[in-house]
Amino acid sequence: MPRDETAPRPVASPFPVHRDGEPVPAGLNGAVAALGNFDGIHQGHRALIAAVREMAADLGRPSAVVTFEPHPRAFFSPDTAMFRLTGEGEKLAVLRRLGIDGAFVRRFDARLAGTGAAAFVADTLKGELGLSGVVIGHDFHFGRGREGTPAMLEALCAENGLACRIVPAVAAGGGEAPVSSSAIRAALEAGDIATANHLLGYRWFVEGEVRHGDKRGRTLGFPTANVALDACALAHGIYAVRARLADGRVCDGVASYGRRPTFDDGAPLLETYLFDFSGDLYGERIAVEFVGFLRGEARFDSAEALVVQMHADAAEAKRRLAEDRTPSMLG
Repeated sequence: MPRDETAPRPVASPFPVHRDGEPVPAGLNGAVAALGNFDGIHQGHRALIAAVREMAADLGRPSAVVTFEPHPRAFFSPDTAMFRLTGEGEKLAVLRRLGIDGAFVRRFDARLAGTGAAAFVADTLKGELGLSGVVIGHDFHFGRGREGTPAMLEALCAENGLACRIVPAVAAGGGEAPVSSSAIRAALEAGDIATANHLLGYRWFVEGEVRHGDKRGRTLGFPTANVALDACALAHGIYAVRARLADGRVCDGVASYGRRPTFDDGAPLLETYLFDFSGDLYGERIAVEFVGFLRGEARFDSAEALVVQMHADAAEAKRRLAEDRTPSMLG
């Protein structure tokens, strides 16, 4: 049976990451790289990863991605908050988990934005990075003003002695629209975790440092690990979740993301109650996977009424978690 090139792999070490101005690490010399923003690393992106792994194996070269930070949309619209599916750290962690040999992280700034398509291929991909081949999606555009098309990239690669492969659109099911980061963001904004996870091919997760809160959950019998999420447009509500702690333990739980309308209606906060856990997580970095949406955020007439609902939410979360078979990227 052929190997599934999109399935998570045991994490290999080291995972070289090349950044602007640094020498290309030995582990990435002559790499074959997939190009893109890779926000979310969804099923469409994973088709690129499978293709780049296959091409790299055929050519006897390392496999890599070339990705951009900050996201180009954030560069062109700095005053508009962008809901990213995966920050840089999460993105690199997933790529590593998928068996890519390393990554090139290019700083997206005015210089790169003003680079023409031909110069991007000859000077950046071939000259600076020393690539031997590239893989792109069917809708990838590049260069100043997005002048470069897939067909142009194919021609420029031929001129510069680079192998090139264009991967067609990927749909998550028969007759469905192509998988896209925009579609996943829209699903999360609607609280549709099932669709988001289906399009991703794994449980969507966030990472952050546990911060001190007002300790109200403790007084209610539901102590929570609180994490502030940057520019997150996830629907406010209650979710069944799994969390990976800094020591590697994975704990089931139930989480609230929102403004706590029963109490202070403050800034949005992710508050996660971990089942059968006791300890101090303050200052630690945790990852929280979203398994299912339970209900929308609501205001209760009393703390007692809220506690009754919280017990019901915990029971429903345990049921959803026991039934869930969606793959994880947390290891």
